[in-house]
Amino acid sequence: MIYSTSLAAQRRIVEECLKWSNQRIVFGKPLNSQAVIRAKLANMIARVEAAQNWMEMVTHQMNNMSYNEQSDKLAGPIGLLKQFVTRTGRETAEDATQIFGGRGITATGMGKLVENYHRTSPYDAILGGAEDVLGDLGVRQAMKKMPKNARL
Repeated sequence: MIYSTSLAAQRRIVEECLKWSNQRIVFGKPLNSQAVIRAKLANMIARVEAAQNWMEMVTHQMNNMSYNEQSDKLAGPIGLLKQFVTRTGRETAEDATQIFGGRGITATGMGKLVENYHRTSPYDAILGGAEDVLGDLGVRQAMKKMPKNARL
């Protein structure tokens, strides 16, 4: 599944950022002593953990539903999950590049993983179905399940 690979790559990038921000000394202190860097790391971690939780929930449902139930109930949430993971992947790539600075845009050296991820993460949004199409599938499935008399 595309979203599992994308999520694993995001998790690896977060790990690289945690290591780098601890190792890089700026103004006599580790980079992670800067509040803006900690905020970027917090957002990256929150996105990865949210996607991981969502993926585990869908996996649990797949393991406990019949094929007919899966076909009826899970296509939409899976589409929305893929959309979420690929969009947050690009946000994580941007944050990681900011954390790594100039090293985050070089194809070799300490920032090579960040550079590669920043360059290739947009492909996840296209492979396995364009994220906009999958997001639309999720909304259409949710709308189909809405009671006809639902009102505010």
